[in-house]
Amino acid sequence: MRKLKVVTIGGGSSYTPELVEGFIKRYEQFPLSELWLVDVEAGREKLDIITGLTERMFRKAGLDVEVHATLNRREALKDADFVTTQFRVGGLDARDKDELIPIKYDVIGQETNGPGGMFKALRTIPVIFDIIRDCEELCPDAWIISFTNPSGINAEAVFRHTGWKRFVGLCNGPVNMIKNIRDYLGLSETDVLETKFGGLNHMVFALDVNVNGENKNKELIEKIIEQKHKDTLKNITNIPWSEHFLRGMGYFGIDYCRYYYMKPEMLEHLKQDAAAGRNRARVVKEVEKELFRKYSDPQLCEKPKELELRGGALYSDAACNLICSIYNDTGDVQVVDTLNRGAIDNLPGDVAVEVSCVITKDGPVPLHVGPLPLQAVGLILQLKAFEILTTDVALSGNYDDALLAMTINPLVQSEHKAKLILDEMLEAHKEFLPQFFR
Repeated sequence: MRKLKVVTIGGGSSYTPELVEGFIKRYEQFPLSELWLVDVEAGREKLDIITGLTERMFRKAGLDVEVHATLNRREALKDADFVTTQFRVGGLDARDKDELIPIKYDVIGQETNGPGGMFKALRTIPVIFDIIRDCEELCPDAWIISFTNPSGINAEAVFRHTGWKRFVGLCNGPVNMIKNIRDYLGLSETDVLETKFGGLNHMVFALDVNVNGENKNKELIEKIIEQKHKDTLKNITNIPWSEHFLRGMGYFGIDYCRYYYMKPEMLEHLKQDAAAGRNRARVVKEVEKELFRKYSDPQLCEKPKELELRGGALYSDAACNLICSIYNDTGDVQVVDTLNRGAIDNLPGDVAVEVSCVITKDGPVPLHVGPLPLQAVGLILQLKAFEILTTDVALSGNYDDALLAMTINPLVQSEHKAKLILDEMLEAHKEFLPQFFR
């Protein structure tokens, strides 16, 4: 049996136990032999804690997996089979600024949407390119599975500006949506659910829902209305949709749709949270303190229940299923961020999309889902233009292009506000944006 080596960039993340649990559950299908956890100096303490818990989890499972922790990325990457990324440039302090600065100007501040998502991309994309350059030299046959947000913009940048093909962006959102669909429809384990997803990361829709060969799109919408859309992601305020809007939309969309279709209401909630010192970054800081307190317990040897509060529910299912399926050439269907290649008729073929794909040893092969519905495609085209411009700016550091990108974002759409936010956020994140300050 050949050795399988996985390297996790951002190994000190509170999400790592999710990943480890996923590898343990799938060991027979993916016999992992080496797991390298990589972080930066600022994350050294968390990395040490996570490494100890990881070793205990594998030991409890009776698995002989070598666990290595390092601050030297190049040391870890040598001959890797898979590289996963789950890092946050600037940590939660940077996220705090991404959320709070836009709110000062009555614009939604959020980790992956609007100005916050743009600045997270500007900090992140250069680091991903550095990782790719190392992989080209040290593990040219590795697959990079990127859970790092903003997942879709990062994928767009890689496909648009590098020659690296073995890259897949990943989000736990569609996995949670599939679980919700099964719950809404009251499906048993024996019911066969087939869905086709299409859109962008954090703006994706279940376009086709079939159960045992029968279309259930309309029934699903009625069940969501009946059950008052009870299931939402932990990091998004659950403001109920009206039954009229849901019937008019006709498709089950990811919870992030609220930021666009309920913009004033979501902004008001975010402003209230910020005023109370309860914006999401600060809540996550509290959750992480408790998580790392638990992780430090030498008796703990499993993922604690509290990790679900972190917002990454089913991450291990998404990441480990994908890795397993590529390794075993299974041909099953999963939702990932990859090149469109004709899957969505009314988007260009060379842009990154989030879409249902057949997973093979050669990577994801997008399923043809047809055109996105009229009620979704306009917003998605505008978001895609913003994403493409943002990837260009991440490389150039061009101020004029950055102002344009922020202005056309659907959550901003004001040149005056965009300039105020851009100037303040550039200064706030100056340490991580050398491309703007050469």
